[in-house]
Amino acid sequence: MLLPLPDGSWWDWAVLGFDGSRLTLAAGHDLTYHHGLEVVFTDTRYVRCPTDFTDPAFREPTPEERAEVTRFLGEEPPVLVAFEADGGGTVPVSCLIAAEDWAIRQGRFSRRGSADVP
Repeated sequence: MLLPLPDGSWWDWAVLGFDGSRLTLAAGHDLTYHHGLEVVFTDTRYVRCPTDFTDPAFREPTPEERAEVTRFLGEEPPVLVAFEADGGGTVPVSCLIAAEDWAIRQGRFSRRGSADVP
């Protein structure tokens, strides 16, 4: 599934919170003090991505990625998001997130003010 992001400067990304079920990603042009976008996955069942990454290129999952997640879960999830991103290494990393549902929240979120930040 291609993640339909609103227009904006979504260069820097970070895992803002993950409680074993709810995964929240924060995005913005600089995450030091605030961010303008949150992507929240609910009933997350599979995560393969670094905690901090930049410049993700969201794309449809490959047949091999679908098969990998289906083998792991025993079924294909309702939401399967795939992307390539700069994870700080010398080559881009391939990322996958499988969940039951997702939502996008847009606004101005303080790094300390988000519900997912302790």
